[in-house]
Amino acid sequence: MAITKPTPLFPTYTELAELSLSDYPQLSSFLDKQPTWMRQHWDWAKDYLLYIGRNKSQHTYVRFRNDIEKFLLWVFMVDKQPVDELRKADILRYIDFCVAPPVKWISTQLHDRFSLNNGYFASNLKWTPFRQTPPKYDKDRVLDPKKYQPSLQTLESTFVALNSFFRHLIDEEICFGNPIPLAKRDCKHLIKDSQVKTISRLTEHQWQYLLDTAVEMADNDPLLERNLFIVATMKTLFLRLSELSERQDWTPMMSHFWTDEDNNWWFKAYGKGKKIRDITVPSGYLPFLKRYREWRGLSPLPSKGEQTILVEKIRGRGGLTSRQISRLIQQVFDAAFTKMKSELGLDTAQKLNEATTHYLRHTGASMEIERDRPLKDLSEDLGHSSSATTDTVYVQVERKRRASSGKDRKVE
Repeated sequence: MAITKPTPLFPTYTELAELSLSDYPQLSSFLDKQPTWMRQHWDWAKDYLLYIGRNKSQHTYVRFRNDIEKFLLWVFMVDKQPVDELRKADILRYIDFCVAPPVKWISTQLHDRFSLNNGYFASNLKWTPFRQTPPKYDKDRVLDPKKYQPSLQTLESTFVALNSFFRHLIDEEICFGNPIPLAKRDCKHLIKDSQVKTISRLTEHQWQYLLDTAVEMADNDPLLERNLFIVATMKTLFLRLSELSERQDWTPMMSHFWTDEDNNWWFKAYGKGKKIRDITVPSGYLPFLKRYREWRGLSPLPSKGEQTILVEKIRGRGGLTSRQISRLIQQVFDAAFTKMKSELGLDTAQKLNEATTHYLRHTGASMEIERDRPLKDLSEDLGHSSSATTDTVYVQVERKRRASSGKDRKVE
């Protein structure tokens, strides 16, 4: 039997918090045509996502919304069996579906779920639950939805979201069991990964090339001073993208730079888990901060209580979003890649073409480990819950020793 094209179920968190189905005619019509228990399931998921939106980050809401939406659409349109009756075998069938979804459920572009039209939120007919994207270094690749293949990380993320959803239903006394852990244990698509771990980072030479390119760009065009400041700050202070962007409950300010009684500089960051941490600011970073502030017509260094937005919009009011900051960083990556490719060749420059914003945080942390900074100090700057996390993610000494000891093996 043919599976019809799916429809979006949940908007952004802000829109969901104020949602009235009368403002969403297509969604309302879709739910009205379903059995009563399906509408009840939608209400369960709505309550769960509102809880996630209130208590977690915006990124977590988006990630969980995507996974729960896919799951409910499968329940409504494919399996047609109530969630509180699902068992391990049913969840495994759902994962099989996620590994090879119908082509109609896959798109190769990002589409908004809803658009505001004449006061109503219209469902976007182009939207699909699954999206196939080309690798960053090969944006022009022609994609074939028939060859869609989720990564292990995507499947792991699906299990995390479903496990959280079922635990919420148990807490609300809707479900009396959680089939997700057993399904994950027996899932044939999850392969235990014991391969050599590598860190998504730049070498010291690549980083210096990137920084020099950012300086050159800012020298030639003052408007690109923001790009230079963002790149230097993300790498040196080990920031996540969200920690530099404006969020609903936090806007990074100049006053978040502060000095202690010994005149040491610190930066106050609002990180994962709604935790505020203070990050050490090295003296070598201050010239970049001064340069940026001079461009903005401010005093050389921030003062206590200074209510100036750290990275503000050129047009309009407020700070930049994660997506806007990511675009500014990408401008520098693209320029550095083009320049390095012309000067040193494609092989040398390829890493700059593959790099994402998170490379900056990883690069800064890895270089600190290489200069033998105490792991505990670095762990606190990174905002890790323990130094064991830092050790697992960044320390590559054993891998390098293993590679070195294996180089001299003989064939004969």
